[in-house]
Amino acid sequence: MLCGRIVARALVCSFIAFIRLNAPAQDSPQTSQSANTGPQATVRGIVRNGVSNEPLARTLVRINGDAATAVLTDGEGRFEIADVPLGPQEFTVMKPGFMDEEEAGTDSIASNTHGFGHNVIIAAPMGDVVFTMVPTNSIQGQIQLSTGDVAQGIQIMLLRRTVQDGRVVWQSAANTKTNTEGTYRFGELPDGLYAVYTQPTMDSDAATNLVENGSGNTVPREGYASVFYPDARDLASAAKIRVAGGDQVQANIALTLEPFHSVTATVTMPKGSAGESEDVSAQVMDGQQHQLPYSAQYDAATHILQAWLPDGAYRLMAIVTSNMLHVLSSRSDGTLNVTSGEQRTITGDVGFAVEGRPVSNLRIPLTPIASSTVQVTLQRSPNATTQTADAQVFITLSQSGGWMTDGMINNFADGNISGTLVGTPPAAGAYWVHTAVGAKTMCEASFTAGGASLAREPLMLSVAGASAPLVLALRDDCARLTLSLPGSVGLGAGVERFYTVYAVPDFDSTDDVVPQTLRASTGGKVTLTGLTPGNYHVYTFDKAVSLEYRNPAVLASLQGQAVAVAPGVETELTVEVPQR
Repeated sequence: MLCGRIVARALVCSFIAFIRLNAPAQDSPQTSQSANTGPQATVRGIVRNGVSNEPLARTLVRINGDAATAVLTDGEGRFEIADVPLGPQEFTVMKPGFMDEEEAGTDSIASNTHGFGHNVIIAAPMGDVVFTMVPTNSIQGQIQLSTGDVAQGIQIMLLRRTVQDGRVVWQSAANTKTNTEGTYRFGELPDGLYAVYTQPTMDSDAATNLVENGSGNTVPREGYASVFYPDARDLASAAKIRVAGGDQVQANIALTLEPFHSVTATVTMPKGSAGESEDVSAQVMDGQQHQLPYSAQYDAATHILQAWLPDGAYRLMAIVTSNMLHVLSSRSDGTLNVTSGEQRTITGDVGFAVEGRPVSNLRIPLTPIASSTVQVTLQRSPNATTQTADAQVFITLSQSGGWMTDGMINNFADGNISGTLVGTPPAAGAYWVHTAVGAKTMCEASFTAGGASLAREPLMLSVAGASAPLVLALRDDCARLTLSLPGSVGLGAGVERFYTVYAVPDFDSTDDVVPQTLRASTGGKVTLTGLTPGNYHVYTFDKAVSLEYRNPAVLASLQGQAVAVAPGVETELTVEVPQR
């Protein structure tokens, strides 16, 4: 069989096998195209390479995920599907080593999910349907050990620069391990900017047992530190790898065997914490409070936290998130009847330097992080009739600080919009604030910490809680904005164009901008509710786009439509669509 002889076509053959296994029986009318008695048409088209514009042979094309409709393009990239019902149908295209051009623009950290569907309007007669795919990229490399040994089983991490809630973050995209030849590979990568680093590795399995009693801590141990490509110990100093148009980048990393020294710290719980869980987690940080990929373990019997680390400056942080136990009553047998109370975070850290020898006798006294209160105020308009008693507000935090943990979401506070909300604090650090109001009749006027806008500056949390009073001001005269496609964007036969639209406020707001998709087949319009009155700019794209809308420099480079929305009024805007 051809599929058995040619390894390079293995994935295509798996597509063919999938089609055969899932094809319905000839007498099964439920999924058969020919069983449809309504008007039908034959769809013809071509799939092209978006970089070279050449036709793509052996590309899988199917309708609505139905294996019975699936076909492979011929040597000239052409396909034909007969007996397709008239009207809108969803087409998907798949080919190993390629991804849909529209999917590639979504900025998702998931690589090549093949989940993008094209809305195609079927009519008779109709011209060729044209789909475009772009080649995916790969990053591979050789891990070289200073000992000359083969670097088998080294864990390699891949980070990708993405846009989340209008801000740039670095997020984990994939991980793998080196093979028996010490090489690794990340394939099927969309165009973008990446970074590669190794996880720390001890030289012997025995060294992975971190917490030991007796003389184990004096035994010399060696390992390989975490290294960013090509030879950096942090993300800021790492070389960023840009790939596009089918690039295959070689990223070799050399690891040097070096001493790892024992670091031990005694953890003490705060007074009055009897009954709380001692499930202590630990993080190894650098001097700038960035989390490092080194692990530490806690021994509840000895209250000792231990890590093995190469030379460098560090902070060791211990965290306990638990429920405080409150005594309700005493039972007749003398035992206490208790129940879980409020959740709280208890944390502490200590700074130190590893300089060629073990570090011991460190102390980490744990202290409860103080809850932060958010004062919620409502600015009522003179003619307001809105009921606010059951309206809810939801506040979340995402980590900030220019590191690979940026963007991690933490729930902070939620509740009725009147009065004071109590924020459940995460660990100390810098966080961006995100606000969502459940009732779209109310919207954000401002959110400040000590008068400073939390849309411009991150919230700083310490063990003492927020550094300044938090005040969320809401208003009840919110606006509505209806966005419509121009009449020139009709519903013609073929692949339907769609448009991604962002309505970005010109003023500060912690409310995230949700991109909208406009297409003629769904009415060509959308109404945004719960908008804070004021001036906006509307940005329209003819593809899927993750817009860095919180970056003024990025917005200044774009041509947006200015629109003002008045209090309590619905404004209509016909968007200006890009011309192809």
